[in-house]
Order: sequence, then C-alpha cells, then structure tokens
Amino acid sequence: MAVPKKRTSMSKKHIRRNLWKKKGSLEAVKAFSLAKSISTGKSKSFFVRQKKVLEKS
Repeated sequence: MAVPKKRTSMSKKHIRRNLWKKKGSLEAVKAFSLAKSISTGKSKSFFVRQKKVLEKS
C-alpha cells in the first residue's frame, strides 16, 4: 500500500535551491573568464584556429 512521504522542510528546500544556484553562478563566472581570455588572446589552455586573411595587392 502506498504511504505518503514526509514533507521536506522549507529550510532544507531553500538550502538545496541556494546550492543549485551557487553551482550555476560559479559555472557562469568560469565561462565568462574563459571568454575574456579567448577574446584578448591571452589564453594558455584553449587554442583557437586562426583564419588566414589573403591580401590582394
């Protein structure tokens, strides 16, 4: 026979949600940092293939 589960307290729910949000914000900071280093060309761990520009003279 099915038995109802105990209700999760609001404080536990808030703690879990805050941890989930913190993980997302840390990943966003990492992604932004990587994007900045790539755009400035100072990245040492990420290689971007450069397109060769042919100049006509």
